[in-house]
Amino acid sequence: MRYLIIITLVLGGVMLYLLSSASSNTALFAKDLPLLLGLGVAMVVILLLLVGYQLLRVRRRLKARVFGAKLTLRLVLLFSLVAVLPGALIYSVSVQFLVGSIESWFDVRVDKALEGGLSLGRLNLDASLSELQRAANTMALNLTEKTTKEQISMLHDLREEAGIYEAALIDADGAIVSFSSSDPASLLPQMLAPSVLSKVRRQQNYAVIEQTGEYSLRLRAAVPLNDAMGMMEVLQLIQPVPDQLARDAAMVEQMYGDYQKLSLSREGLKRLYTLALTVALGLALLSALLLAVLFSEKLSSPLGFLAAGTKAVAQGDFSKRSPVAGRDELSMLTSSFNSMTQQLAEAQLTAETHQTQLSQAKGYLESVLANLSAGVIAFDEDFAMQSANRSARKILGAGYIDSKVEKSPEESGPSSLWLAPVVAAARESFRKSSSSPWEKQIELETDGGQQVLLLRGSQLFSEIAAGYVVVFDDITHLLRAQRDAAWSEVARRLAHEIKNPLTPIQLSAERLQIGLHDKVGSESRSFLNRATSTIVNQVTELKGMVDEFSQYARSPAPIFKTLDLNSLIREVLDLYDFQKLQFNLHISDKALMMSGDITKLRQLIHNLLQNAEQAVENTANPEIYIRSDLMDSNVKLIVRDNGDGFPPELLSRAFEPYITTKSKGTGLGLAIVKKIVEEHDGKINITNAKHSGAIIEINLPTKIKTQENSLG
Repeated sequence: MRYLIIITLVLGGVMLYLLSSASSNTALFAKDLPLLLGLGVAMVVILLLLVGYQLLRVRRRLKARVFGAKLTLRLVLLFSLVAVLPGALIYSVSVQFLVGSIESWFDVRVDKALEGGLSLGRLNLDASLSELQRAANTMALNLTEKTTKEQISMLHDLREEAGIYEAALIDADGAIVSFSSSDPASLLPQMLAPSVLSKVRRQQNYAVIEQTGEYSLRLRAAVPLNDAMGMMEVLQLIQPVPDQLARDAAMVEQMYGDYQKLSLSREGLKRLYTLALTVALGLALLSALLLAVLFSEKLSSPLGFLAAGTKAVAQGDFSKRSPVAGRDELSMLTSSFNSMTQQLAEAQLTAETHQTQLSQAKGYLESVLANLSAGVIAFDEDFAMQSANRSARKILGAGYIDSKVEKSPEESGPSSLWLAPVVAAARESFRKSSSSPWEKQIELETDGGQQVLLLRGSQLFSEIAAGYVVVFDDITHLLRAQRDAAWSEVARRLAHEIKNPLTPIQLSAERLQIGLHDKVGSESRSFLNRATSTIVNQVTELKGMVDEFSQYARSPAPIFKTLDLNSLIREVLDLYDFQKLQFNLHISDKALMMSGDITKLRQLIHNLLQNAEQAVENTANPEIYIRSDLMDSNVKLIVRDNGDGFPPELLSRAFEPYITTKSKGTGLGLAIVKKIVEEHDGKINITNAKHSGAIIEINLPTKIKTQENSLG
């Protein structure tokens, strides 16, 4: 800190020297003023940051109740008062004297006179420009709706009559139609800029004062007009400003500018001397503050070190060592304190080693629990939940289980009500099984449908804390897969056992009809025909049912090809009667390309439409809504009807085989649809509409991952 104060004072002296040199040299003053201002502000900012940092240290020591901090603050305040009060008084008087002296050097009347002369010259030029504009409008009226020959003959006379220096008539393409000038040596006019010519073509007048030299000006005006053929033309007039008027206007403007520069120098002098005073005062005050902080800290530092070490020991920190600077009584006390803290630190290190080993073992156990696929929940003796791993939150829902909860499900809010069945089942099982482990399967109703959990529980015995632990798995998908496999096996066996005798039955009925047709009477013949027809029809329906069983049980592997889903939907829709059903189609005319098995997707669409058609059979105004879209990299297909919808108790099982609300059918339609969707790596969802009907939404990827892997 001491070296920093010395460097600051040296830089302050250099700064004052530069300011005094600039004030005695006007050119140097005008050139280096920004640099001097930047250096001065930078020095003040640096000193302010240093003082602020030191004061912040003192404030932190006060808030921490460091011994000796109050003494440091008193010394800083004393030095600040001694330095600030006289310095502020001298600074205020000096600034007022400086500003008043510089203001007396300039006369305000000269400034007003120059401004009046400049304004008078501008008004004169504006009046001449307005007169030229009026002359242009008058000449344009005379030349309007005249032939080109008449315009050429009239332009010179009109210019002479108006006393204009130069006049030119230009067509819409910028070509010169006619030109007249009072200068015989002038052969071509001064052409308009393309942007100005475009502006005049839009029926906008143009007038401007142009500077052609250091002391020369000219006036230019341009107006639009139409010739006898109705073609757009532009009339341009140029009038030079008299040399004496242009020279006087330029001189007045130059003198006004010179005077403004002098005024700028006046303000610069004010800022210069004010800056010098401010920098000098800032250096003195801030240096005094830095010295005050330095001396006060030096006086109170031994007591502060000792007090801080004592407080650290009280808080369990034995690493503090107070520096020993001499051989007095305070130094001996500090040395004894250092020896004591060293012995305490060695004892603490031994204890921390044992604690680290325990923490590592605990962390390993927590890591194992966190990465288990099964959910684990720990309860205390009153069945208040203590902790749960990540899989438990995932299985039961992330919104209602915290990793550390000390409330029962009934006290944890509405979201914990889903946990209530788990707690109830665990409480009952622990009550029945006493201290032995148990296993139980429960079913939960969630927003996503029915959820099946397999629970296993065990009681914890510990001298510190006793309780219970419950481990559970979500076996919903496992049971569903087992059920699907079982249904597939049942369907395969039914198809095998029923299909074999169907053909002989049908052939026997047909032979009976043929063989007995001529051997019985007319009344018996009619009865025979009805009976054999009934047998044949029922056999045909059984064959269709058997085919559905076979299709569900032995679905062939899909063959993926690029296809247009929209075209496939229209192809299937051609099979339906649009007079009986109203189809609300939202299908783009553009192709919706994706990769899939065209045969299976055709069957998927047919099953969905057939299901919707059967759902609206008893509806007054049957309507089926179909929509297809491309969402990111997925194809979305929505089929909605306005029938009765699904019963709530069957909604979660709608895709299971043989689940149907119809009097006829096998209930395999939606099961086959779900199977086809899964073969295409897609997702399917079914819900009931708000008012009536059901909504089936299918999302299929445009590219099948399994196909890409097989091709790769």
